[in-house]
Amino acid sequence: MPKSAKFLLIGSSESYSGKSALVLGMAHQLQNQGLDIAYGKPIGTCLSSAQTGKVEEDVLFIAKTLNLAENQVLPTLLPLDHDTITQRIRGDDPTNYQQKLEQYTHYSNHDLVLLEGAGTLEEGKLFDLALPQIAQQLDAAVVLVSRFHSALIVDRLLAAKQELGNRLIGVLINDVPPDQIEQVQTQVQPFLTQHGIEVIGILPRNDLLRSVSVGELVHQLKAEVLCRPDRLDLLVESLKIGAMNVNSALEYFRKARNMAVVTGGDRTDIQLAALETSTQCLILTGHIPPSPTILSRAEDLEIPILSVDLDTLTTVEIVDQAFGQVRLHEPIKVQAVYQMMAKHVNIERLLTKLGLTPVATA
Repeated sequence: MPKSAKFLLIGSSESYSGKSALVLGMAHQLQNQGLDIAYGKPIGTCLSSAQTGKVEEDVLFIAKTLNLAENQVLPTLLPLDHDTITQRIRGDDPTNYQQKLEQYTHYSNHDLVLLEGAGTLEEGKLFDLALPQIAQQLDAAVVLVSRFHSALIVDRLLAAKQELGNRLIGVLINDVPPDQIEQVQTQVQPFLTQHGIEVIGILPRNDLLRSVSVGELVHQLKAEVLCRPDRLDLLVESLKIGAMNVNSALEYFRKARNMAVVTGGDRTDIQLAALETSTQCLILTGHIPPSPTILSRAEDLEIPILSVDLDTLTTVEIVDQAFGQVRLHEPIKVQAVYQMMAKHVNIERLLTKLGLTPVATA
């Protein structure tokens, strides 16, 4: 008889909590323990069009990164977008998605099936695929990823515990600023433990993981690339606005690293100051072309210059949003995630909670 698969749902109480990164890191750790892992994302939320229809980018990326075979990747049941939501609301989609979940039980020959939830606990409820509903249907254990904003994180986790009950076997607290790690360890973690919520990992903030490629900024800003289109893979960790005098700007820029600098196309002095510091790209507003001197210097230093037909405020808002919604598709980020998970997550405790034992690997 085939052994029955254990399902582990990785969810979050808010969007962009770093869930996909931690799913990847967790799966990698479990593979290192010799376990046979399958992976899937019931609700597709990072969709792109392909010849075969809409595909889930995170699933493709994680499956490829973990070298998963075809039989280790579960199908996405629902692409969650404007069209599918509208059809459901209008009554044009009578699909029983709880019944569709049944097909996941066919993956019973694996040690563990990791399922990535949607952005929040409630997302997908319209289709009976909210995280608590999936957990109930598949008899799955749940681990929640929660980004640390303040100690009020406990509110959200207490509410989740009330909803999920004993299915919630642990939480990962992500993106903790260095100066607040001690507070999380000495106050937040013991409080959650007292309330039956085990913290299996506290992950410090990592600027590299929050970084965004210059190419992604080009895409988000609909920018024109004026030079070095071959360097759009550079990663931007911070954003600076060059609107002051050049002496102040130099001091300001030297405090940051791997930055994008937004400034007016007519501010040659600021542009030069930025190029001499740790700048990954210049973003010029006002649709004013830079001087030949600036273009030549940027070419030599291999720093892309982008031109946008936007004002500074709008540009900054779009870039800020890009930082908040960053995807994990660069090899350097994958390695950073692996290292963080190995250092900060108690994978042995997770295995114990799941009733699994590591498989001896030669």
